[in-house]
Amino acid sequence: MSYNVIRASEAGTDTVTPVVLEQINNHLASDGWTLLRGFDMDMPAFSEITSKLCKTITFDPAREYSEKNTQKVDAGVGPIGLHIENGNTPVCPDIVAFYSTKAAFEGSQTTICDGRRVFDAFSEEQKARWSQRMMVTRTLPEALWKRYLANEHPAISEPEEVTHEHILQFKAAIPDQDFTLNDDGSLEYRIKVSPVRASSVSGGQAFANALLGPSHNYEPPVYTLDEGGTVSSDEIEELRDIAETYTVEINWQDGDVAVIDNTRVMHGRRAIKDQDRQLFIGMGRL
Repeated sequence: MSYNVIRASEAGTDTVTPVVLEQINNHLASDGWTLLRGFDMDMPAFSEITSKLCKTITFDPAREYSEKNTQKVDAGVGPIGLHIENGNTPVCPDIVAFYSTKAAFEGSQTTICDGRRVFDAFSEEQKARWSQRMMVTRTLPEALWKRYLANEHPAISEPEEVTHEHILQFKAAIPDQDFTLNDDGSLEYRIKVSPVRASSVSGGQAFANALLGPSHNYEPPVYTLDEGGTVSSDEIEELRDIAETYTVEINWQDGDVAVIDNTRVMHGRRAIKDQDRQLFIGMGRL
């Protein structure tokens, strides 16, 4: 599978015009992702792209902020498994965009995997197993869950403003989530998600979740399927082998921007060999 590239030289402009935005949306609908290359890009311009593609902006509370709509990507130097961004949260972004301000000389390729192709490759038994819902359980430190709630709750904007009532309101607003507040301020969080989901952009069923992904900034979650029993490491490795068949790599160049349908396409990263690289993320809901 080749890159889905929108080149400034072919677009006849080095700025992201309404025509280029339409091309981005067309790629998202047909392929689930696209790469912008050769455009005149900086942080404000990248932030503007996320604003135009998304009605609401979502953040990861464990990441460092940069522009108003963006955060710095920092998840160690090891390889990162395929996942959808914020796939274990109640407000999963529809669109995720990455901006490479400085590409690595070697390694650090972002991996891209179309979950629709993975689902199509499943046996009927696999399709049935992964189409059932799944409980995700993990404990979140007080600082992280309060930052997340402050961003997502419409009545507050700072972690210091969070009260128990805000937690109850957020729980009532989004079904299939529950929590236990611990004495140390941490939160045991439980939410049901669907490993196979319909794309918010183009419909169709895709294996798109965080089962194969990282827990760099969080406690590793426990996954329990509706039919009972936790997801085993052997099952995850089997899924990883299938997904790798449909995985391509983005060899970043300075100024590249990748835009991904986060409800269809999973992403990850090869190991970082050149640590002198900078990558930023912007994400939100349609």
